[in-house]
Amino acid sequence: MGYTRLKVDMKKEKRQGVVVFFTGLSGAGKSTIAQILSRLLEKQGRNVTLLDGDMVRQYLSNELGYSREDRNTNVKRIGFVAGEIAKHGGIAICAAIAPYAEARDDNRARIERLGTYFEIFIKTPIDICEERDVKGHYKQARAGLLKNFTGIDDPYEEPKSADLVIETTKMSSEEAAEKVYQMLVSHDIISEST
Repeated sequence: MGYTRLKVDMKKEKRQGVVVFFTGLSGAGKSTIAQILSRLLEKQGRNVTLLDGDMVRQYLSNELGYSREDRNTNVKRIGFVAGEIAKHGGIAICAAIAPYAEARDDNRARIERLGTYFEIFIKTPIDICEERDVKGHYKQARAGLLKNFTGIDDPYEEPKSADLVIETTKMSSEEAAEKVYQMLVSHDIISEST
């Protein structure tokens, strides 16, 4: 019985793992910007995992409700998965409301031990978020049919130390994604010619 030798290219650079965590109100533009950024990074040959809040809720946290404790548990689960991806040299892009500073800060502390972490605050006025509300959640919350809705009857604690604040009323989603991309370039996470 013969054995095949695996050739490993030791010259390949060890790529730095990173987590880019988008936070903001529902309808702020987090998922759209995250998807555009993901495509930009994939074009550069990077392995990217997109952890969108709606998908995580459906597949990893479907038993959780919307209490403060459950929301924090959901955000910490996202952070755990993202940290594992970063630990192994991948890029995790997360897009979640993540309304409470406590869970976001816990994620930063844990992930920074494993890789690089960037918190991006997508700052969009609530009236603009309501205009973009394709699911009708804000309307339901305003009518009292949906309880504990972030920004209406549950608080959103704006980040005080975000690595980047993007005001979506001042730029397009494409420009916002490019701004995040250039931040990654400036921190030597990626290079223009990767």
